[in-house]
Amino acid sequence: MRSYSIRSRCSASAVVSLLVFGMLACGTASEPDAYGNFEATEVVVAAQTSGPVRRFLVTEGQQIGRGALVAVIDTTALSLDRAQLSAQRAAMIARLAEVGEQLRVLEVQREIAERVYERTKRLQGQQAATAQQLDQAERDHRGVAAQLDAVRAQQRSVELEAAAVEARVAQARDRVSRATVLNPLAGTVLATYAREGEMVNPGQPLYKVASLDTLELRAYVSGAQLSAVQLGQTVEVRVQQGPDGSLVLPGTLTWIATQSEFTPTPVQTRDERADLVYAVKVRVANRQGALKIGMPADITFAATVAAP
Repeated sequence: MRSYSIRSRCSASAVVSLLVFGMLACGTASEPDAYGNFEATEVVVAAQTSGPVRRFLVTEGQQIGRGALVAVIDTTALSLDRAQLSAQRAAMIARLAEVGEQLRVLEVQREIAERVYERTKRLQGQQAATAQQLDQAERDHRGVAAQLDAVRAQQRSVELEAAAVEARVAQARDRVSRATVLNPLAGTVLATYAREGEMVNPGQPLYKVASLDTLELRAYVSGAQLSAVQLGQTVEVRVQQGPDGSLVLPGTLTWIATQSEFTPTPVQTRDERADLVYAVKVRVANRQGALKIGMPADITFAATVAAP
């Protein structure tokens, strides 16, 4: 009995020692300097012309390169409009040519009428032509000049109409070219908003893409911590993985807010929300793809971590 009692007391002492050691270890563990969540630059690609979607080549989660073909919108109606406008433009060109020919004829007539008028004035001064002949020559000269002015005004009007039709042809050509949608950003498709056969309009979202190779961790620091942070600084970013593990990555501090703000509501308690904080952004390479948008992480400013 005594032997059992001694072993029990020894076991109890060991347990107490382990608990004390654990408490001391927990007490001495360093707390992170800031907390935040990962963000990515998301781009929503929208349709730039109207029509039914003839081909839609992206799916959620797909890795897609910059400049890849992602959608084709049917432009039959636009092509018909462009053909009609092209015909109007050809008609305008023909009208301009016709007006130009009229101007050349009238220019010749004006020169002849002007010579006749000048000659009749000389003859009338020499008493070789009557006043009636002079009046007739003057009327002919003035009439041709008026016709010439009218045709020139008509030419300017046709030129303006031709320019307007040319602009409409260019717009139709541009709308047809925009029917082919190319991906603007290499990354991962986060969401799709269209399907083949659906009717879309200019500005209607088709899909959302983001580059996940590098993410930004947005966090908040207090005014007292500002002296410990600077742009370009390398910091330690720790992400919890499972109940017992964590992933430690290096990050680069790329942005510090110039104005303070109240602590965001979801982040702190009611009392701490009254404190003013400053937002910062830390860029973290996501080479292994372990980081996800919205994932929480801790930041330690004084540590230096080697890149994996």
